[in-house]
Amino acid sequence: MTRSHIPGILAMAAVVVASNILVQFLFGQWLTWGAFTYPAAFLVTDVMNRVYGAAAARKVVAAGFVAGVICSLIGTRIMLQGDGFTYPAVTLRIALGSGLAFLTAQMLDVAVFSALREGKWWRAPLASTLIGSSVDTAIFFTLAFSAALSWLEPANDVSWAAEVLPLLGIGPETPLWVSLAVADWLVKLSLAVIALVPFRIIVRKLTAKTT
Repeated sequence: MTRSHIPGILAMAAVVVASNILVQFLFGQWLTWGAFTYPAAFLVTDVMNRVYGAAAARKVVAAGFVAGVICSLIGTRIMLQGDGFTYPAVTLRIALGSGLAFLTAQMLDVAVFSALREGKWWRAPLASTLIGSSVDTAIFFTLAFSAALSWLEPANDVSWAAEVLPLLGIGPETPLWVSLAVADWLVKLSLAVIALVPFRIIVRKLTAKTT
């Protein structure tokens, strides 16, 4: 690790910590505020990959993973109360889903970006973020809430997530967690396009400093 990598590492850690906090607060019926901050992790990874290379990007991902693990450990110690029950802010399934989703999706992002880095400037960040975001959403929500994986944490009752409702309130009937996943995925896809603007600006500024 070099001194030039420190801002990226700090930025990634800040995104992960902020997202772990904001995921506790609802935004509408299907989202939390964390859905709007977490996609910035892909922006940080892609900027580091473009300016400093894949090895630097992986170091930043590793730092974000460590920050996430620490947040999860702290979350398991925080007890919340609601509907007459006391429960941890972070359950085992959420911790597993979050950690595995982050590490898999971010490393996939690095690999896809590296494979496309010689193409047009927007192709690598857009494709890597779209693919990484999709994998992230699929892994997290399946591990955290799918009834088929209840054996991961039998004591954790996630039956509420299996309630069958119209998809996003307007589509075919699906388990609630599927609507939550789709809403999260749509936000990530939208922000992947929007993030191309700051990506271009940040990369130009950092590239100018290193030349």
